[in-house]
Amino acid sequence: MTVATISRGPSDLPRTGLDARRAIRAGDFNGPTAGIAPGYVQGNLAILPGALAGEFMRFCQLNPKPCPLLAASAPGDFRLPTLADDLDIRTDIPRYRVFRQGELVDEPSDVRAHWRDDLVAFVLGCSFSFEEALTDSGIELRHITCNATVPMYRTSIATAAAGPFHGPMVVSMRPMKPADAIRAIQITTRFPAVHGAPVHIGKPELIGIKDLMKPDYGDAVPINDDEIPVFWACGVTPQSVVATVKPEFCITHYPGTMLVTDRRNTEFAIM
Repeated sequence: MTVATISRGPSDLPRTGLDARRAIRAGDFNGPTAGIAPGYVQGNLAILPGALAGEFMRFCQLNPKPCPLLAASAPGDFRLPTLADDLDIRTDIPRYRVFRQGELVDEPSDVRAHWRDDLVAFVLGCSFSFEEALTDSGIELRHITCNATVPMYRTSIATAAAGPFHGPMVVSMRPMKPADAIRAIQITTRFPAVHGAPVHIGKPELIGIKDLMKPDYGDAVPINDDEIPVFWACGVTPQSVVATVKPEFCITHYPGTMLVTDRRNTEFAIM
């Protein structure tokens, strides 16, 4: 399924994590979060019933590349104080996806109506954190140039199973010239807490991707003749796992619309 790009809204984008969350909570910002609140860590979201939380925690521990765990809530608690004081996981993401028995049933901007006392929220590291370092080094990121959501693909790379949780890894793709790809490997290796180095370079067919112009999530972006596709493990992987496992209930973020925290990207860099 291809996800359409959402309008970015006002040109005066939020500059801090707190500004971003307040704008999102008020309905003043509803677009992709790439490029907003520069310097602040953004996170992928997975919310599951408490009965499944322990196995999902182990799944994250066994699959740190696609599922680098930044924080987990107490059951029924919508706060995540290690990421920010003023944070409500039910309202502070531009758009969510709600699943029942593995089927998508809603894509709201607020999940208070779906909230339950047994739910545990997991926030996973996001590649947006290392993208800042890439752009600071002069590496173009095509999805940002095109004002689009990064293209993401389900692959033939299997994740390590934990209880009922298993399924294919999802990757995000950024086209780069070979010299930039080498530099990108060097840079992103410094960010193991937010996906780290690429998992594959070139030849998408070797990891089960048939057509780069038909991503499973996000938007297709042009690839020039002198460029190669570079693939990173992606925090949308839990959504792929949900499609495989079909838990009775689950909430995730809508691809490209993340939780913006008060943590700084530099906190997660190995200098």
